[in-house]
Amino acid sequence: MLILTKTAGVFFKPSKRKVYEFLRSFNFHPGTLFLHKIVLGIETSCDDTAAAVVDETGNVLGEAIHSQTEVHLKTGGIVPPVAQQLHRENIQRIVQEALSASRISSSDLSAIATTIKPGLALSLGVGLSFSLQLVGQLKKPFIPIHHMEAHALTIRLTNKVEFPFLVLLISGGHCLLALVQGVSDFLLLGKSLDIAPGDMLDKVARRLSLIKHPECSTMSGGKAIEHLAKQGNRFHFDIKPPLHRAKNCDFSFTGLQHVTDKIIMKKEKEEGIEKGQILSSAADIAATVQHTMACHLVKRTHRAILFCKQRDLLPQNNAVLVASGGVASNFYIRKALEILTNATQCTLLCPPPRLCTDNGIMIAWNGIERLRAGSGILHDIEGIRYEPKCPLGVDISKEVGEASIKVPQLKMEI
Repeated sequence: MLILTKTAGVFFKPSKRKVYEFLRSFNFHPGTLFLHKIVLGIETSCDDTAAAVVDETGNVLGEAIHSQTEVHLKTGGIVPPVAQQLHRENIQRIVQEALSASRISSSDLSAIATTIKPGLALSLGVGLSFSLQLVGQLKKPFIPIHHMEAHALTIRLTNKVEFPFLVLLISGGHCLLALVQGVSDFLLLGKSLDIAPGDMLDKVARRLSLIKHPECSTMSGGKAIEHLAKQGNRFHFDIKPPLHRAKNCDFSFTGLQHVTDKIIMKKEKEEGIEKGQILSSAADIAATVQHTMACHLVKRTHRAILFCKQRDLLPQNNAVLVASGGVASNFYIRKALEILTNATQCTLLCPPPRLCTDNGIMIAWNGIERLRAGSGILHDIEGIRYEPKCPLGVDISKEVGEASIKVPQLKMEI
């Protein structure tokens, strides 16, 4: 946890002249009157620089994003100082594009919302520093946003979803199950004990050298695995889902990654190829890993549904399960979760894929939700901090484990 006032200059501190030039650069329409809430959202928690302007009815008035995927593909993973520099270079342009596209005056903004936790420290610092400069110039309220809360609430932008609902957040940096009882009211049921599912898929893709595969060379690791898995046999290798004996809602992906590494090493010896070359069984490995991950996610989520229904935390019928985050855009995993929700009389809802990955829209919408609830709106930004690591809600995962709920077997016919 770092204090902005000591570190802002290290990250990004535009001069007052630049900020004034930035604000004068829009073609505003002063005759337009906006009486409802409008929020500018800024997202720089990892490797995408994103901004959006959203109103209280859910209309996306303007949006812009700069993806760093292509740069980080070349290095085989995100390099924080590189991500920081790219955020520095692009944030002013991205925010300006989002505001220009919205065709509103900055004076019509109700507030500025920005991701301040959790994420990469160097990336969060750029977004926060820029936002606070803007807040100071515009004299607008500031709404600090929890990145995972934003992912969880995105579904309320696209669907009419009432509280409470269960959310499964799965991405390259996070994996958790939580009961959403209100805008800032979460009960954490389980989380990854080690790495995130998207991180594991990226590591397997790198170990399989899928960047050298002609069909996958421009894809992220997770997308490459999903694409190649369609051509493979998911039963070719026998891998047990992680934590299959543990009766809780926690996740683990490191063991699955290590087992996969051993399989790859064995196949390389059998095929007589060196590390870095494409295995003939790469598609089968991708299919097996994806299927095993899906089974693991489904079983832990199944237990969460049963726990919440036992405790009357969710309605017995027509409860809602929301899957969000980058890995939730994987259609195989979505189909696996549909099998679960059909078996438990629940409804599965997922934001559209473009809103599953990091974006400015979800940050702006979280700002709208907080304005409506009157929660977490700051008029004094002195000493505001960003937090690279931060839990979500109240952790009741121990209570879930103590309930020791047995989960019935589901036929995963996808």
